[in-house]
Amino acid sequence: MLVLLPPSETKAVGDGEALDLDALSFPELTSTRRDLVQALCALAEDVPASLAALGLSERQTAEVDRNRELLSAPTGPALLRYTGVLYDALGAASFNQAEWARAERRLATASALFGIVRASDAIPAYRLSAGSTLPGIGPLRAVWRPALAPVLAGLDELIVDLRSGAYASLARVSGAVTVRVVTIDAKGKRKTVSHHNKAYKGQLAAALARATREPSGVDDVLTTASAAGLKVERTGERSLELLTD
Repeated sequence: MLVLLPPSETKAVGDGEALDLDALSFPELTSTRRDLVQALCALAEDVPASLAALGLSERQTAEVDRNRELLSAPTGPALLRYTGVLYDALGAASFNQAEWARAERRLATASALFGIVRASDAIPAYRLSAGSTLPGIGPLRAVWRPALAPVLAGLDELIVDLRSGAYASLARVSGAVTVRVVTIDAKGKRKTVSHHNKAYKGQLAAALARATREPSGVDDVLTTASAAGLKVERTGERSLELLTD
C-alpha cells in the first residue's frame, strides 16, 4: 500500500547533508527534479521575479532565500520536513522504530519540486506550489504530468490518494482509493469539510502507517480506520467518506 499525502507550505528546520537528487526514491523523476531545482535556484537570484512567480509578498523574501540555497541547505526526512495541520495530526515524530519502518514503505508526499518523495527521503526546505509557473519552465502541471504519471501508473499496490486537488492534478492515479472528509448537517445532508479536512486525513494516514497488518484493499482500509476510532464509509468501488464529529 502507498498513501499519497499533500505537502505543506511550512517546513521544519533540517540538519542533514546537502541535497543529493540521485539518492531520492523514484529515480525516474531525477531529470525533472534537477531541471526544476536549477530553475528555482536561478529564479531566486531575482527576488521581485521570485515573489511574483511564487505568489509571495515582500514580507516573505526569506522563502526566496531558501530557494537560493537549495543545493547547499541542510536536508531532513520528508515526513518530518513538512509541518502544519495534517502533519501534526499524523504525528510521525512520535513513531517508534517499527512504525517508522512501516511509514517508510507506506507513505509518500506529493511535491511541486520533487514529484513525490518517501518518508525518509532527505530534502531541503523550499517554496514552490503545484499551481506555480516558472519562467523558462512553464506550468508545473505540464512539467510533471508526463514524468510523474507513468511512475504512479507503474505502482503495483493499493494506492490511497489523500492529495489536495492541485497536487492530484499534477498526475492522476487510475484506480486509487480517494477519501472525502464530510460532515452531516441537521438535515442529514453531507457536506465537504474544509477547515478540519487536513487533520482528519492526517489521522487516517497515521492509522494506515501504524497498522501492523498492511491494508491491501478497500475493506482493509475501512477496518484499519475503524480500529483507530475513525468513522469511514464506502461510497463507491474506490471512494470513501471520512465523517467528522
